[in-house]
Amino acid sequence: MANALAIKNFRVPHIPDQTGKTIVITGANNGLGLQAATALAGAGARIVLACRNQTTGQQALSLVAQAGPAADHQLVELDLADLASVRRAASQTIAVAPEIDVLVNNAGLMAVPFARTADGFEMQIGTNHFGHFAYTDGLLSALVAASAPRVVNLASIAHRQGRIVLDDLNFDRRRYGRMTAYGQSKLANLLFSAELARRSSAAGSNLTSIAAHPGVAATNLFDSMVPPIPGALAATHLGLRLFGNSERHGALSQLYAATMGDVRNDDYIGPNRLFGVRGPISRSPRTRSARNADLAAALWEKSVELTGANFSALSSSDKASR
Repeated sequence: MANALAIKNFRVPHIPDQTGKTIVITGANNGLGLQAATALAGAGARIVLACRNQTTGQQALSLVAQAGPAADHQLVELDLADLASVRRAASQTIAVAPEIDVLVNNAGLMAVPFARTADGFEMQIGTNHFGHFAYTDGLLSALVAASAPRVVNLASIAHRQGRIVLDDLNFDRRRYGRMTAYGQSKLANLLFSAELARRSSAAGSNLTSIAAHPGVAATNLFDSMVPPIPGALAATHLGLRLFGNSERHGALSQLYAATMGDVRNDDYIGPNRLFGVRGPISRSPRTRSARNADLAAALWEKSVELTGANFSALSSSDKASR
């Protein structure tokens, strides 16, 4: 089958030895990011946790150190909703990790009330897309210094409801909807991943760009949608685990993308059963919009315009390899 991967029922014990590799994970202080960080540390990787909340970040760092005591794991402060913080975080990350094997752009918001980032972006696309776009650019020189670097962008089956409105990405004119904004941001993640793959290939770079989705996982992403009723949050998480995936299983797609040898540039992987809600990890379908190369290129140019990130290290790495 075209969508099949080498390991049909991938689990954490299938992760190859990661000793000697440095892996940066955004939002590694909880949820899927923490699950991925501890699993990869347990496989021998050195983890750099890039987190906004430094209190929970320190707690996560301790758990990662317990899982992989032989490596010098690090914590850097990253607020994806503030481009100045993103630039500082990129510099700090490179200072502790001048060569990065894998960047996992895991952090994100879902269905939050309308708000704006420090730079005036709508909060969900600002955090989920623009912040990661700029952070990836900031780390690019360290990524292309590695022998076989990867960038893993966490997307979502919610991209199916997404629509990119290039002249109103930040809901300056159209009516804001929580899931409308989330769907747009997740479609943007997929388009970014695809365009990064295309540009990497065109530049002759050694970088592989992969997108992954967790299906429906019982994480705190859903908390903003739960009414403030006693017991509602616990019941919601129980229902998510029964209907979808636990956090541990939800992290499997990004773990596969980060470590397995059969992933390809521009892959999109995750569960496919129940329309992508759950199931074994395999290559996943994406919408026509998510496959639109012209839209991906246009979003890239708009993102360059709005963030100042230009990914010049891609062409620099090509020249250096000649």
